[in-house]
Amino acid sequence: MGKERIILGIDPGTTIMGYGLIKIVGKEAKLIILGVIELKKYTGHYVKLKHIFDRVISLIDQYGPDELAIEAPFFGKNIQSMLKLGRAQGVAISAALSRSIPIFEYAPRKIKMSITGQGNASKEQVAMLLKKLLQIKELPSDLDATDGLAAAMCHFYQTNVPNIEKSFNSWKDFINKNPGRIKK
Repeated sequence: MGKERIILGIDPGTTIMGYGLIKIVGKEAKLIILGVIELKKYTGHYVKLKHIFDRVISLIDQYGPDELAIEAPFFGKNIQSMLKLGRAQGVAISAALSRSIPIFEYAPRKIKMSITGQGNASKEQVAMLLKKLLQIKELPSDLDATDGLAAAMCHFYQTNVPNIEKSFNSWKDFINKNPGRIKK
């Protein structure tokens, strides 16, 4: 995972969709951009879905991400809201798939845990830590943007784990695999 790559993170929504792009160089993440896709002004769910698709395609074509990290819908009580949110997520995923970009999905608790160490952290806590981690001068007024960025950072943390060699079966196995570490 030493090569350069760009990760697009998305926090799906039907009124506001947050996104963030980071560039990975070695083991370091740098902010490219974060923002939101405003959907309030569009009437009709299908029109919103088309706008989501078009904007995600535009982000992909402009920044050339290598991977998409997207927040999975959480389970709520309102079935209609869940359905609409799932469709919004599906359209964003479809846009990435149309450009052959691999998709990685993370639960909201997993994303918060990877950024703050707490699965029940607030949007504000996530935003403040991202500000510090990525040296963001000014946070956007809408924290859906930092939620999208958090999905990208979560993916970075999940995929930037050093390769750990398989454990040893015995001391003899260790010695055989590490002859230079034995002092005589």
